[in-house]
Formats: sequence, structure tokens, C-alpha cells
Amino acid sequence: MKLNYSSILFILTVFFISCTSNTEEKTKTKLKSYQSLEVPVAKKVEKKLTAHADTRLDNYFWMRLSDDQKNAKTPDTQTQDVLDYLNAENDYKDAAMKHTDSLQKTLFDEIVGRIKKDDSSVPYTDNGYSYYTRFEKGMDYALYCRKKLEDNAEEEIMLNGPKMAKGLAYFALAGRSISQDNKMLAYGIDTVSRRRYTVYFKNLSTNEILSDKLVNTTGGVTWANDNKTVFYTSKDSITLRANKIYKHVLGTDQSEDELVFNEKDDTFSTFVYKSKSDKYIFIGSDQTLSTEYRYLDANMPNGAWKIIQPREKNLEYSVAHFEDHFYIRTNLDAKNFKLVKTPITATTKENWADVIPHRNDILLQNFTVFKNNLALGERVDGLSTLRVMKWNGEQDHYIEFNDPAYFTYPTTNLDFDTNILRYGYTSLTTPISTIDYNMDTKEQTILKEQEVIDPDFNKNNYVSERLYATARDGVKVPISLVYKKGTKKSANTPLLLYSYGSYGSSTEPYFTSTRLSLLDRGFVYAMAHIRGGQEMGRHWYEDGKLLKKKNTFTDFIDVGDFLVKEGYTSSDHMYAMGGSAGGLLMGAILNMKPELWNGVVAAVPFVDVISTMMDETIPLTTFEFDEWGNPKNKEYYDYMKSYSPYDNVEVKAYPNILITTGYWDSQVQYWEPAKWIAKLRELKTDDNLLIMDCDMETGHGGASGRFERYKRSALNYAFMLDLEGIKQ
Repeated sequence: MKLNYSSILFILTVFFISCTSNTEEKTKTKLKSYQSLEVPVAKKVEKKLTAHADTRLDNYFWMRLSDDQKNAKTPDTQTQDVLDYLNAENDYKDAAMKHTDSLQKTLFDEIVGRIKKDDSSVPYTDNGYSYYTRFEKGMDYALYCRKKLEDNAEEEIMLNGPKMAKGLAYFALAGRSISQDNKMLAYGIDTVSRRRYTVYFKNLSTNEILSDKLVNTTGGVTWANDNKTVFYTSKDSITLRANKIYKHVLGTDQSEDELVFNEKDDTFSTFVYKSKSDKYIFIGSDQTLSTEYRYLDANMPNGAWKIIQPREKNLEYSVAHFEDHFYIRTNLDAKNFKLVKTPITATTKENWADVIPHRNDILLQNFTVFKNNLALGERVDGLSTLRVMKWNGEQDHYIEFNDPAYFTYPTTNLDFDTNILRYGYTSLTTPISTIDYNMDTKEQTILKEQEVIDPDFNKNNYVSERLYATARDGVKVPISLVYKKGTKKSANTPLLLYSYGSYGSSTEPYFTSTRLSLLDRGFVYAMAHIRGGQEMGRHWYEDGKLLKKKNTFTDFIDVGDFLVKEGYTSSDHMYAMGGSAGGLLMGAILNMKPELWNGVVAAVPFVDVISTMMDETIPLTTFEFDEWGNPKNKEYYDYMKSYSPYDNVEVKAYPNILITTGYWDSQVQYWEPAKWIAKLRELKTDDNLLIMDCDMETGHGGASGRFERYKRSALNYAFMLDLEGIKQ
């Protein structure tokens, strides 16, 4: 049939409408499930915050905990409006991720399934006993055990973790220490997740729990050699700063304890410990740029404390004892630190003599003293190393390691008179191993390698690489990455980039069986060793803090750009992850270059920088001025404001974001991520997923149980895998 123009136009119109209708229908079917959900909306209450003639408008300031609410653990510690909002965000997260429930269960079962259920630690010896922890099948918490160093010795269960934790939503045990006569055990318990421990004492001969109880402590005690006197650290009840050292005598009430040291400078915190030789007790007091130590004869708990070297700005040191000297790691005229010794009778810095001089290219991280040997933990070319030397100078060598990127460290070495150095070793492809090294013969014995309960696991099926990205200022930034053999590197390859980048804490290339759930599904996992850490030496840290903090953020972005340019992934398939100060990193890179990432996981993120650092009642604030700066100084205020994630949220598109936090977090208060997500919801212009998981029972470290914590790992992984279209 011959069609005229009108007929053709009619048919084309119908066809176009039909196609449009079909396209719209297809588009609707492609809508993510969360896009039909009602998004939580936080109320806005205008709050003007003025400093240095500058005013910030904070519409969500009302979420912060008031001073008189900060320490109780009851449902009404916060206003109902805040609790309602946190619960609404949790409900929205649950609904938005509902379609991944099966995937999350699969991931959780995988992760937990790789963990040996009846595992135990490698025993270490101390004062006639062998000490170890072990897990029984089905138990979330450990049994803490010991045996006498004699044939057929029976096991003593000192503490039964599963029994002690029964019925508690959170349980953490810390600071276990034994009296010199091996009869008394001290230990700390936290059931809130605010890291405020109550110390208890147990008679190991009778299994009796003493009536002595020390509240509001850091968790441990240090025993004097009389077996009845202990020294412990207490915390400020509001700021949680460790600020006082007390002396307690068993059988007396805590109210009778003697205050032996009060750290009045609120930029310092304090601690107490015993020398490896058991001859001295040390009180340390430190901040980011300064330390001070005093000591006491452990046989004379009522004696007078003596200062080793009075505190000075920019002078850091730490102390150990050997024979007639104190051995001191210090930055005195040594940016990368050096090892010195000083007579016990003359301890101030003018008496310090070099043992290991300063080196511009090697960072001295730690040292362990033995009768005939000295073991040094050093960092060379961005990687940790172990160096062993004889006191008599006959031998000086490094332990050799073959992985392109790895992490090694001394572990429990309590015995002086031994030629065995015990150390840990791991790499991105090698499970954590505990190794005994004969410092005389160089023979090594692997005591234990972390067992991965998976018949298909073989560490040789994974590949690690060490790369270097050039930052925008020309600095070479190391990258450690790992992937499964056969994974094709292309623009379609999913990649997770992780880092921390603060406090001089290095991001170490270690193995975790948890990560296999990503690698086995085709992900590349990369670590960016950015400035703010200490991988490349002390200057690496100093170039990533205070008024140079932005180097941390731009290094991470430049590493991401490098990985895209080199064909490892693309912005459509690249993810970023970091926690705490690494969460600050996530917040900053989201504002600075949101288009580089398909998804970002920000765990317990420090994002409200100015308001937190302005409030000296918040835990950690006062003794972190040397890390971030004090915003009461205009120069630091202006610089912080230029990168603070919360203050720099803008009207623009952001990638998919998962935020995690804990209601009882003592380090990054829950209201920082809560305010941040509220502001992101208000201003972002995209339809990407934005969710927050607020655990109402835990704090900064997440769940306390051995397996429970992996539910959040499963959520994190499901978030990324779902965005990649990987359903199982």
C-alpha cells in the first residue's frame, strides 16, 4: 500500500512515542532501589560560629553532645531529635542495601569461614611461665592462659573471655599484667567502648577476684617488685586525656591512692611502664613534638621519682634500661632519630653518647636490647627492616626479605639472656607469620603462619607490585598493590585505593584474608603511602601535617590519577577508603576531586576539623594542636577552613558514599559524620547512593567480638561490589 506523507508522519510519531515510552520504561527499571526511598532529612537550626572576624554557618550544630551528656550510657544521653535522626539514617541504609542482604551474608560467611575457629597464639615465656591466648570453636572472645615451664604442666585459664563477655553488647579486655611473684593478675575491662577501663585483680593461686577496683583508667597497671604496689594512669572524666599517675596498694580503697604525677599541661598525655630488666619503673609524658620521662627503682615504690631529661619543645625521646645505662631513641639533632646511651647517674642530654648515629636516609623506628645483641627496627626506602648487631662489634647485619612490599616488626622479646629475636612478617600476599631468628647463626624458624581456612587459597595465586606515582610537586609517592593472577588491568577493572596519612603512622603492606573476597572477585587493592605517614622518613610526616596537610590529600588524588593513567582502572571503577584521620582524607578528596571515584567508604571520619579543634573538652583535641594546628591562631584557622570536609561541602555532584560511625566513639564523636551526611544530603546535586551505618552499641574500633566486626566489612564490600554489578 502506498503511504502518503501524513500517514508516514503519523506512523513515525507513533513509533517515536512507543520508543520513548519503552526507553522511559527501561530507564525506570534501571533505577536503583534506593531512589524510590524517602531520604532522611535533618532539621536545620541556624548556628553562627564566629572566629577571627569570620562567620561559619552550621545548621547541624544541634547534633553535638552537650557537656553534661558526654559520659553517661543510657538511651537518653542525647536528645530524642538526634537519636531519631541517627535511627532514620540506619533505617534508610538498611532499606537502600536490602537487595544486598544475600551478598552481605555470603561475604560475611566467606570472611569468617577463612578464620580458624580453634586458633591459638604462639606462646611467649616470662618469669618461668609460658603465656598464650586461644579460641574455642564458636567463641567470639579468647581464653587467656599460661603454663609453668616444666614437663607435663597443666594449663591455667587466667581469664575466660567468653564467660566474662556473656550478655554484654560490647566487651574489651586490656592491660593484662602479672606480679613479680607470678601470683596476682591485673586486667582492665571496658563495656562501653569509650576506652575508659576498670581494673580488677585476680589471685591466680585461689582464683579469687579481689575487692580492689580501679575505675576510669587506661586499662593496665605497672607492678612494683614488692608484689602489692601498682602504678596506673587515670583519665580526665570529660576530655578522656590520660593525665594522672596514681599509686595503689592492694587491699586499700581507690580513694586512698596516692597521686604521684599530675600532667597539668593539657597538650600532653601520660603513661607508666616497667623496664624489660624489671629494675625500673618509668613515667612518660608526651605530645606530638615533645616527651619527658622520669624513673623510679622498682624495688622502692615509695621512693622519689627522678627526671631523665626535662621536656623541651621539639625534643622527643623514649627510654629502655640495660646494665648501667639508659638507652634512648631520640631526635636530638637527628630528624630520623638516633640511638644514644647515658649513665643512670647522669641522664640529661649533655651526657648522651651516640650508639647508632643519625642517618639522613634511614629512619630508626624502634630498638630491642638483649644481653649480647641489639636489634633495630629501621625503615629503608619506604620499607621496614630488621638490623641485628653484637655489642662487641663482631657482627652487624640486616635480615633479608624478598617480597616487593612487606611489613616486619619485633614482637614479644621479654628475655634478656637469649640469642633469639622473635619477629613478625607479612606482605600483601603472605599471611602474618611469627618467626624466631637466631642472631648468631642467622637461622630462622617459622613458629606459625596465619592459617587461611580455604582449600582454594594459595598465596602464589596472588601478585603484588611496588609502584611510584609522581605527585604534582615532583615527589615520588610509593604505591603497594595486590591482585589475583589472571586479573586483567583495564579501564573496566575495579580498584580499591586505601590510605591513612596522619600522625606519622605508616600504611603498611600487610596480608588479611578478609581482602580475598575482593581480590577473588576481580578487584585490585592498592595502598597509597602518602605524606603524613612516615614511610619515607621523618620528613614524609612533617610534609603532611600542620600547614602542609594538603599534601596528604593531593598525594592521594595524584596516586589515583596515576593508576587511571597507567591503565589499572578508571574513574568509573575506582573506589577510595580510609578511616578516622583517613576518613578526613576521604572527606577532603571528595570535595577536591569527586569525579575521580565511583564510590568512597569513609570510616569513623574526622571531618568537622575546625569545630572539633576549637572545643578543648573533646577527647584528643588539646594534645593534637601540633598535628593539625590550633584554630585559635588565625593562620591555622584559615588553613583548616580551606580543607575541612564539613566546611567545604558544596552544591555539586558527589560519588556514591558509605559512612560508618559508632555512637560511643571517644576519638571521633558520632556527630561529625552525622552532621556531614546531613549537609551532603542538603547540597549534593546527584542521585548517587549516600548512606551511613551508625552502630549504636560501639565506638571507634567497632564491634568487640572476634567475628561480629566482620559484618561491617561485609557491608563495606557489598557497597562496592553492588556498584560494580557483582551480585555474589
